[in-house]
Amino acid sequence: MPAATELDRLLGIMARLRDPQQGCPWDLQQDFASIAPYTIEEAYEVADAIDRGDLDDLKDELGDLLLQVVFHAQMAQEQGAFAFADVARAISDKMQRRHPHVFAQVQVEGAEEVNSNWEAIKRAERAARGHTDTSALAGISRGLPEWQRAVKLQARAARVGFDWPGPAPVLDKVREELDEVAAEFARGPVEENQARLQEELGDLLFVCANLARHAKVDVGAALRLANHKFERRFRAMEARADHAGQSLAALDLAAQEALWQQVKAAEPDQ
Repeated sequence: MPAATELDRLLGIMARLRDPQQGCPWDLQQDFASIAPYTIEEAYEVADAIDRGDLDDLKDELGDLLLQVVFHAQMAQEQGAFAFADVARAISDKMQRRHPHVFAQVQVEGAEEVNSNWEAIKRAERAARGHTDTSALAGISRGLPEWQRAVKLQARAARVGFDWPGPAPVLDKVREELDEVAAEFARGPVEENQARLQEELGDLLFVCANLARHAKVDVGAALRLANHKFERRFRAMEARADHAGQSLAALDLAAQEALWQQVKAAEPDQ
């Protein structure tokens, strides 16, 4: 079927699910706030399918993410705020407006100038809506995952020259912040020093995000890779323990560490 036909079908299904008389009780109970966590979760599942290179799964996950947009639009339509067509129109208008080098006669030299023009257009859009915040940090959403917001804050500051010249001083700063964290741990029981530990660990994580930015590494992708690696190795430890007739939980830390090292040594990239 044509894409428009399938989209109309999906919109019809969502409207039926929200029908006060014949709809689904669960769907009828939902509101923007209750659905928002699912929207975020589906976006991460899209990223996971991409990381795994699973295009069949990506198709399904993109459908799940599209459903979230349709769900929010249906609830807004019920309140008389906007409908799905308004959402589609708004993003189409925005993409044309922010790509004058494609849809108008603006000439650009490359991707860097495209990014610069994009930010200038966003600033003009905020001003047209009456936003008076003229800071270089204006417009960075507070709803972003904090690691992503940290990188955006740092990148915006860098545009006006507030940035380290390279990774070396950032590495020095990582070591400095790590020493400060260690000093807080040395003060005594963590339960008695939670506020300071939270602050110093936050500083350390913020600088690590900056280091990733200087390395041109996506922090989210790096963390997903680390998570995948840990899960793979831990499951392999469990399998080895089980093969030996043991429970991983019954082993002491030294034995568990020995298994971890065996698993690492058995990996092809070691």
